[in-house]
Amino acid sequence: MSVYTKQIEISAPGKSTVEFTDSIHEGLCASGLSEGCVTVFCCHTSCSLVIMENADPSARRDLERFIDRLVPENDPDFTHTYEGADDMPSHIKMALTRTVEVIPFVNGQLCLGTWQGVFLWEHRARSHSRRIVLSYQGE
Repeated sequence: MSVYTKQIEISAPGKSTVEFTDSIHEGLCASGLSEGCVTVFCCHTSCSLVIMENADPSARRDLERFIDRLVPENDPDFTHTYEGADDMPSHIKMALTRTVEVIPFVNGQLCLGTWQGVFLWEHRARSHSRRIVLSYQGE
């Protein structure tokens, strides 16, 4: 079994979902591996990862609005507000979602469904550049 690791930066313009499936596939091609799994890891505590529909952006907007209602800003019970009203809500949103996705690949292709894409889900209001580690394991 071989391992190939690559780090990438994804920029997000504030609260949004940014697809980076192509970057994961490019890393797979660079790895030279044909069959195995890629672990996609987000190195931050105020954003997360999600595999979501990539054909209709309204599905992602609905998801974003839902989690904003679930964890609203300016909750009077939050004490961790050093970086603003979105500080603690962004950490809770990350904890309720995922910072890791594992995706199998076969014949050099990611095993994603027809309408699936991998997205960085930025929970902060202002823009950020986020570090993602891609670790490919296989043959």
